[in-house]
Amino acid sequence: MKRTKISTIFSQPELDSTVDVMGWVRTRRGNKYVQFVALNDGSTIRNLQVVFDMAKFSDEQLKAVTTGSSIHVKGKLVESQGKGQTVEVQAEELEVFGTADETYPLQKKGHSLEFLREKAHLRPRTNTFGAVLRVRSALAFAIHKFFQEKGFFYLNTPLITASDCEGAGAMFQVTTLPLNDLPKNEDGSVDYSKDFFGKSTALTVSGQLEGELGATALGAIYTFGPTFRAENSNTPRHLSEFWMIEPEMAFYDIEDNMELAEEFVKYCIRYALDTCRDDIEFLAEHYDKDLISRLENVLAQDFVRLTYTEGVEILEKSGRKFEFPVHWGTDLQSEHERYLVEEHFKRPVILTDYPKDIKAFYMKQNPDGRTVRAMDVLFPAIGEIIGGSEREADYDKLLASIDERGIPMKDMWWYLDTRRFGTVPHSGFGLGFERLVLFVTGMTNIRDVIPFPRTPNNAEF
Repeated sequence: MKRTKISTIFSQPELDSTVDVMGWVRTRRGNKYVQFVALNDGSTIRNLQVVFDMAKFSDEQLKAVTTGSSIHVKGKLVESQGKGQTVEVQAEELEVFGTADETYPLQKKGHSLEFLREKAHLRPRTNTFGAVLRVRSALAFAIHKFFQEKGFFYLNTPLITASDCEGAGAMFQVTTLPLNDLPKNEDGSVDYSKDFFGKSTALTVSGQLEGELGATALGAIYTFGPTFRAENSNTPRHLSEFWMIEPEMAFYDIEDNMELAEEFVKYCIRYALDTCRDDIEFLAEHYDKDLISRLENVLAQDFVRLTYTEGVEILEKSGRKFEFPVHWGTDLQSEHERYLVEEHFKRPVILTDYPKDIKAFYMKQNPDGRTVRAMDVLFPAIGEIIGGSEREADYDKLLASIDERGIPMKDMWWYLDTRRFGTVPHSGFGLGFERLVLFVTGMTNIRDVIPFPRTPNNAEF
């Protein structure tokens, strides 16, 4: 079917032309002489007003045109005399694709975000979630655009893995074994040799380790795909299934890594502002009045670069009573990160050189023996948005770190080979995609920036 998208009508209006528009009815109002329908097809936050002259249409024809119904209208595009729109369509022909009766959940009234989470199959039809999902799509495109323009290669790392990248242990197991009759070894443990892969496997928490393999062959790669964490975290900042962007770069030190991370997030934010202005303005008006100024503030300023030790000193001297006490050696909480960003510096901060005991085994050790070349990018309203490091390139130091943490060598031989054969300085970072979408949209709950959130006790739709 030939149709004109509503976004095209607003961006390139051809007055007095005949258009075919198709979409879902948001509202209908009017009297016995004229009826006005607000039509939306998902291509833009803006509804198109369709005017039905009741001299041309019967009540019976318009009976099925209710909130939630889907219609096809052919008519003339004209300049609008009413408030709220520049153009409108004078209907000449009407076709109803699908009806929606009074049980349609999204009737014209305010709905809470909590209510809409229960209607995740329909919530993309609302203004709010249409806007969020268009911004999400634009940001996903910007990510590929940024790295492709820089000569990075897109690498697909496995979703099913036999290793735990983070050492966290909170992984979703993948098995074909019959759960009500598990094969057992003599010692009573599960006999995974009978499983599909012949060993215990799980959904990945990160593609980083495999990404490093790609970087030490192709020079610079990035991954962008789903990751899974079986943490029982019921917070507005955690999901059990989320998307990660993980670039890995050979011949990059920690300084190169920080520069890339800052350039990357600024590029994505600028792209969203340039391409989704209507959506972002809508979200700012309805959810976060400071959204646009906060986004532009991030773009306008260089990020502060600060060591973990300096950051802890600032927090200790702040006089602020934090929920979680802070001292050297503790892992910083969101409240600490946001104090540094929002109150002390009033701009994003890149925190570096963390204590090695609170960071992952693969991070490059500093000469002081106490810290590693880690970096976290901290944002207003979010806290940590990026975590990364220069990776340990020295075989003996990496092996010692693996031994210290008791990581089984049988799982790591292939990773150590990159240090045995032609090792190089290399770095990388991870960005939780939903955290970026959260920041750019001004939403406050991460469940509202992914179409179908997966959280503890929730795998609906």
